[in-house]
Amino acid sequence: MTEPLQEHAKTRLLHSLMNIEMVTHSPSGMDQTAVYQEHTLIVVTEGQGWLKAEDRQYPLERGTGFLAEAGSLNRIQAGEQGISWYRLEFSLIPAGRGKLGTGDKGPQGLGEYMLRLGYLDCRPFSQCALLLDSIFYSFRRPEDLEWFAAQTRFQELMLLIMRANAPHLKAKDDRVAVEDSIRYMEEHCSEPLSVDQLAEIAGIGRARYTQIFKDITGRMPLEHLNGLRIERAQQQLLLTRDRLHEIALAAGYSNEYYFNRRFKRTVGVTPGQYRSLHQEGVRVFAPCLEDYLLALGITPAVQYCHAKWGKQEYLGLDQVPAFDISSGDWQGLSRYKPELIMLDDGFRRWQLGECSRVAPLFRLPFHQEDWRATLRSAAAVFGRTAQVQEVIGQYEEQARQAKRLLSRSVRGQTAALLRISACGVTLYGSENLGYVSNVLYDDLGLGRHPLVRQLTRGQKRVSLSSEELSGLTADHLFITFDRQEGEGRELLDTPLWRSLPAVRNNCVYEVDFMAWMNYGVLSHQRKIADVLNVMA
Repeated sequence: MTEPLQEHAKTRLLHSLMNIEMVTHSPSGMDQTAVYQEHTLIVVTEGQGWLKAEDRQYPLERGTGFLAEAGSLNRIQAGEQGISWYRLEFSLIPAGRGKLGTGDKGPQGLGEYMLRLGYLDCRPFSQCALLLDSIFYSFRRPEDLEWFAAQTRFQELMLLIMRANAPHLKAKDDRVAVEDSIRYMEEHCSEPLSVDQLAEIAGIGRARYTQIFKDITGRMPLEHLNGLRIERAQQQLLLTRDRLHEIALAAGYSNEYYFNRRFKRTVGVTPGQYRSLHQEGVRVFAPCLEDYLLALGITPAVQYCHAKWGKQEYLGLDQVPAFDISSGDWQGLSRYKPELIMLDDGFRRWQLGECSRVAPLFRLPFHQEDWRATLRSAAAVFGRTAQVQEVIGQYEEQARQAKRLLSRSVRGQTAALLRISACGVTLYGSENLGYVSNVLYDDLGLGRHPLVRQLTRGQKRVSLSSEELSGLTADHLFITFDRQEGEGRELLDTPLWRSLPAVRNNCVYEVDFMAWMNYGVLSHQRKIADVLNVMA
């Protein structure tokens, strides 16, 4: 017998499909009453009717569903047109453990389980219906691979329904709903998607959806979808040796000829020509990614700079011309004749998509705190994968030696990083998030101040109030100034600042903004050098 669901409210779960049935109930038929032996999901595919559970009656129609706990008694009654539904029985498996058995102990009821007991919206229904049909087909096939396919699709079905019934959805405004649908599009861009489906996911009308979508992205929904598919194809062209036909299918194009046309219209060159861009000596512009290129021995044709922040001086690219990304002067960029422009996730902030007027774009899979993964992606683009482990090894050896030195000089002492501007003071996180956490606290072993743990839990950075800043009693403070917002150096002359223990003990160190506000391996090496310079 399956265990109740409430016990597992805070446990990460997998859903194991036990059985799936397609049921049709005519208007003249007897009400169907059943005691479910397993947790049961009902999804109505046609018709209309009612479900009675625990003296309450719930209306059922196409696109609605019901979650029943194991052991519950439910009765389904058909409406005038009859009713058809899928009935899926499942058990729960906590991640990393076997199936829950009858001997497992725990509270009763659904409680805080991710899906509430009772009535459910099954949106987007078109997607749910496709998954249900596929699950039904695969589950009945004798092959092990088909059984696995059914289980995998069942997980996806549960994810769709969970998202459609998340507790916070009722308070969502239309813009947030559209933003969520855009994330769904990014995750499923290789699948057939229509504007009607996306509007259904957002829960608003098609016209209103399209209007908000364009306000957010600057593009119509299907235009944006095509852009995502082409972006995925670009990544596969430069990061894999897959054949063009395989890449077209993986990107969502069933026809290679159509894929080639769309690709050239969007990128400006054919897929084959684009793939040749990874060859040695290609002239590349990679704003904010120069760190990774230099670590791999690649010098960019032109380097990033910003009107307020300046250049990444720590990279030593004195002989490389600089282009101000805040200028929007794409004609000026073209003078440097880049053959490939490589961007990270921040390209929309600076409207760098406009660079496509100058040269083909490539959006590097960017892993932020996981700089090793980003380095491997960059190496794959330029055929430098053999050098990656050497670069990583050099960094790790530098970090090990620095940690040994610091363990003798600052054992048990705490440190924090503040970004200061005229707009306020920002504190950077300590839980493997942000530009410095992995370096300062993990690689170098510096202590995490309790206030840093408390305020930044689950966040890269937080803005500090005056009261919060006064409680930052870390032994050492690293500070950097954001010139884009105005440096805000007047803070250093205030009684509040002078009262901080690190200030009183002369343990405040100003560091280079561009070097510390970066995820690259060379920037991390600079952070280590800066810390050793003042603390070892």
